[in-house]
Amino acid sequence: MRNISILTLAAATAIATMSASPASATGKVKCEAGPQSGWKTRDALETKLKKQGWEVRKSKVDGGCYEVYGKTPEGMKVEAYFHPVTFEKLYVGRRGKELFRKKGY
Repeated sequence: MRNISILTLAAATAIATMSASPASATGKVKCEAGPQSGWKTRDALETKLKKQGWEVRKSKVDGGCYEVYGKTPEGMKVEAYFHPVTFEKLYVGRRGKELFRKKGY
């Protein structure tokens, strides 16, 4: 009976850990950018970044911001957040380490 209780507790802990992980992996920055109809396109952001020397692997909406995965002009693989109306850089991180965060974000 005791072995079953230990296994049940271990399984419950594993499930709780797995379900909590995705939530902490996103939303590093939140943008109050208004309705999406007023946003510039992700394609426009990607074009701007590529002209600046970035390699864009993927982009998506996260927390009301544009989240970009790619390489900086210096060749560092990063995750970066940009404001969808102004394209202002708000956050840049690499392997869980914060490299840049705009004040207030």
